[in-house]
Amino acid sequence: MERKIYKELFAWKQSPERKPLILQGARQVGKTYIVNFFAGKEYSNSIYCNFEKDTGLHDIFKSLNPEIIIKKLGLYKRKEIFRENTLIIFDEIQACPEAITSLKYFNEEANEYHIIALGSLLGVSVNRGSFSFPVGKVQFMTLYPLDFEEYLMARGEHGLIELVHESYDSNEPLESVFHERALEYYKEYLFVGGMPEAVAEYGKNHNPELVRIIQQTILESYQNDMGKYNKQSEIPKTRIVYKNISMQLAKENKKFQYKSIKQGGRASEFEGAIEWLCLAGVASQTYRIEQIMLPLNAYRSLSDFKFYMNDVGLCGASQDIYYEDIFGENPLLDNFKAGLTENYVFNQLTINGLSLYYWTSRSQAEVDFITRIGDNIIPIEAKAKINTRSRSLGVYVERFKPAYSIRISQKNFGFENGIKSVPLYATFCIK
Repeated sequence: MERKIYKELFAWKQSPERKPLILQGARQVGKTYIVNFFAGKEYSNSIYCNFEKDTGLHDIFKSLNPEIIIKKLGLYKRKEIFRENTLIIFDEIQACPEAITSLKYFNEEANEYHIIALGSLLGVSVNRGSFSFPVGKVQFMTLYPLDFEEYLMARGEHGLIELVHESYDSNEPLESVFHERALEYYKEYLFVGGMPEAVAEYGKNHNPELVRIIQQTILESYQNDMGKYNKQSEIPKTRIVYKNISMQLAKENKKFQYKSIKQGGRASEFEGAIEWLCLAGVASQTYRIEQIMLPLNAYRSLSDFKFYMNDVGLCGASQDIYYEDIFGENPLLDNFKAGLTENYVFNQLTINGLSLYYWTSRSQAEVDFITRIGDNIIPIEAKAKINTRSRSLGVYVERFKPAYSIRISQKNFGFENGIKSVPLYATFCIK
């Protein structure tokens, strides 16, 4: 399965300023697979260490001297470790704090050894642990679930991807036959999502029920993880907040509300749970912006935010949305489909590195996303259907006069009245 992060990994390997790499990402997004695949393609051999499964490895890091660690690691694994030509993989590194600390000394004293560290709960463990983290001595990358472009790659649609990029750049409509094909794939993706196991299963058997079993298993594993690196009193709160994310996306007002979790609920009661979910990479917040000024982050309201799940397929699975619901036109599902569409757009744009916010005007208008593209602050509207009328975007444009606006919907490509029309399937082009 092709992953776009492979090119970034290759650039890291070739860089003369290379530091030990920490590859972050939620559980089940494919970190272990892509790094082992990369090792097999680009190195003469590799050493794989899983600190969660093999606790015997922990003793090797009692000394933080890189040469001693390399010598003992080679003996333990019965493999020779070559400078520059062996990839050393530290999986679930959060289970061994000494291994995390050792990365500092590998960077300073033995950077000829290539090391990639992985950890599905690394952000949580570091934030809530008491050990030393090698600040400034490591490089970071984040692996997300497959975005829609990678989903098309997995379905063998490289030619369709090329056409989508061309129409995005030119603002010329895609031929109807390809536009409709891409929309069908998009609807598939809303159900399947981007978790690699779910994508592989659907590509093999096209069986939505088997996909749903995989998704429910992943959701259960996320729930189980919430007991790790978490205070006992916070575990039930973390689980109920996570379950509540997709429920609140089903409402017309998608601002996250504590009172929907519990009558009289307050931020102080649930902020630890929200922090855990964000650090674990299974959910993300986008804040309301109070002023349209740069830098955007300086003008966010910390009390008003929306909450999205890391994968649109898991979002649908958490509310037991059927495959037929995605392709049908049941008006009873309109609110949830709007939330699911927002979650999808948020995921795609976040993967592309955009920092996202939203804007409201005294509850009379709301623009789904505000972001910076180049020197411009750009409003982005996300619509689940082809109907693109939006009073809110008009209010924003009238007030702030942006260089242009982006409207994402089922409508074909185009540019009219200062609005760039982007089909939902082409969201991955916005960078």
